[in-house]
Amino acid sequence: MIKFFIFFVLVVFDLLSKKIVFDSIDLHTFISLTFFLDLTHIHNFGVSFGLFSGLISPRLLIILGLLVVGFIFYLMKSASDTFEEWSLLIIISGALSNIIDRIFNGYVIDFIYFHYKDFFWPTFNFADIYITIGIIMIVINILRKIINSIS
Repeated sequence: MIKFFIFFVLVVFDLLSKKIVFDSIDLHTFISLTFFLDLTHIHNFGVSFGLFSGLISPRLLIILGLLVVGFIFYLMKSASDTFEEWSLLIIISGALSNIIDRIFNGYVIDFIYFHYKDFFWPTFNFADIYITIGIIMIVINILRKIINSIS
């Protein structure tokens, strides 16, 4: 039950943040928060970082996303430990939130923009952060298992 609650909170938080950005910031407008962080309003018609934007239809991206989420859910149900289950649940939360956004808008709203001098990181959202954290957790879990098997 706690996993469902966390899943729900993560998805709602991401979708709510996107709604606030959509309602509050004009498209392609940048609001400087610090010398390295801006809030903006970008429509991502592609996958991560806008890859394949305009090359793949939103409907196909939704179908592919749902297939990937289904596979990750299968992995979560057959996970070898609780840490792995949580990491996969966090990934699913981010992926489904972006899929929901794409279903309703035809694109994903991105709004967090890091930059420093000549370095510019592609704009992203909280769902992308969830996916990244989940992947980092999986890598940590794999490394932990490797280290434990060696010692």
